[in-house]
Amino acid sequence: MNTQLSRREVLARTGFGCGSIALGSLLNPGDASAANVGFSPQHPLRPRLGHFHGVKNVIWIVMNGGSSQVDTWDYKPELQKRNGETLEGADPRTGFFKTSGKLLASPFQFAQYGESGTWASEIFPHTCQHVDDMAFVHSCYSRSNNHSPALFEMNTGMSRMGFPCVGSWLTYGLGSENDNLPGFVVMTDAQGRGLPKNHAQNWGSGFLPGVFQGTRVKERGSPVDNLLPVASMTPARQRKMLDVANRLNRRHQQQFPDQPELEARIEALELAFRMQVAAPGILSVKGETAQTQAMYGMGHPQAKFFGRQCLIARKLVESGVRFVQIYSGGTGNSQSWDGHSDIDRNHRQFAAEIDQGVGALLTDLKQRGMLRDTLIVCGGEFGRTSDSQGDGAGRDHNPNAFTWWFAGGGIKGGTHFGETDEFGYKSVKNRRHLHDLHATILHLCGLNHEALTYRFNGRDFRLTDVEGEVIRDILV
Repeated sequence: MNTQLSRREVLARTGFGCGSIALGSLLNPGDASAANVGFSPQHPLRPRLGHFHGVKNVIWIVMNGGSSQVDTWDYKPELQKRNGETLEGADPRTGFFKTSGKLLASPFQFAQYGESGTWASEIFPHTCQHVDDMAFVHSCYSRSNNHSPALFEMNTGMSRMGFPCVGSWLTYGLGSENDNLPGFVVMTDAQGRGLPKNHAQNWGSGFLPGVFQGTRVKERGSPVDNLLPVASMTPARQRKMLDVANRLNRRHQQQFPDQPELEARIEALELAFRMQVAAPGILSVKGETAQTQAMYGMGHPQAKFFGRQCLIARKLVESGVRFVQIYSGGTGNSQSWDGHSDIDRNHRQFAAEIDQGVGALLTDLKQRGMLRDTLIVCGGEFGRTSDSQGDGAGRDHNPNAFTWWFAGGGIKGGTHFGETDEFGYKSVKNRRHLHDLHATILHLCGLNHEALTYRFNGRDFRLTDVEGEVIRDILV
């Protein structure tokens, strides 16, 4: 029997195969990738299973401006001993401005806490009580020494605009467990000192459908624009108006079916309607007991603002919101953790604002049995230099060394991963880029960072680009 094929037959069979592949791509568009089994453009926030079991929610506390590792969680005795000496190997390209090249000892006292004996700064008296539930990654590094690109890199993995942030990727992968609330909520500086640099692009969805972008809860006035309907608008009348808008949108969609933005807009209108019923109670602390409010610092002149946000974050994840991001610090340098001129004054102030709320959040989640299903992340866009700046009391930006900590489900408490040099200037052991931190966050949520993809402009994109390694040493 002759099994040889003619050239015409080979071309014909190959053509049929390519046609089948193309047809499969049309029937299964790239935005519904294999990583998102159950994803539906009609119901983009419907809850979905991950690749494996993980936590249900994430709360990310952002130290906006870049907190100093050597003044918080990365204790360096040698730095304390050699204050004022020349820092050998000091690189003027490390920071954004010119530094002195002279070592600057931390102005804060350090002590050991917990069974793990974790060294912690005096500025975190509440948070340090939880070190045995926390895992510290001391060898973080990024590639940007300026706030705007560094914030993009911290949030999206890329140092330029246009890419989806962590919260958008997570809600794209897993959806939300509450039909009446956004899957991704952002709270900006509690004192009203402005938005972080890049503004809303920090929580943007990039090329993902718009429904996955973060919804900002404002610190003053109505927490969300148009959250409450006008007095003359009854729910029945509003429902009729929305139905008319939806019918017109659906008619347009039939003519132009390849517009995912329209589907996201329809879903957003429906979500906004449902939020007017569900959100006001959740975004208020009035229903909480006096004891709970006191624990979060409601009676403290500095701690009450951020403490309220931490309490609302607990209520949001308790209600099924997938991802909550809280920014400590606003736009200007002195209005954030960006301690260029006086690290003592700057960090004492911002630590006093967040410490009680963070400690209460960890306590509250643990008491309610929620910590095992919630991941807490705390970190900023970069660290700070070990040598001084300006008049000798401040520190410049340092992308070569900073610390993030994790707590909650899947985390091995009381652990420390990676090391910086003896002065905390550079990460020298087990260096981990932000891609690795992002991969770890997704893994803890039950998502394989290499499989969570979205096809855009002919390429499969992912949060970690072509890099990223899960930091397994901090996992249970």
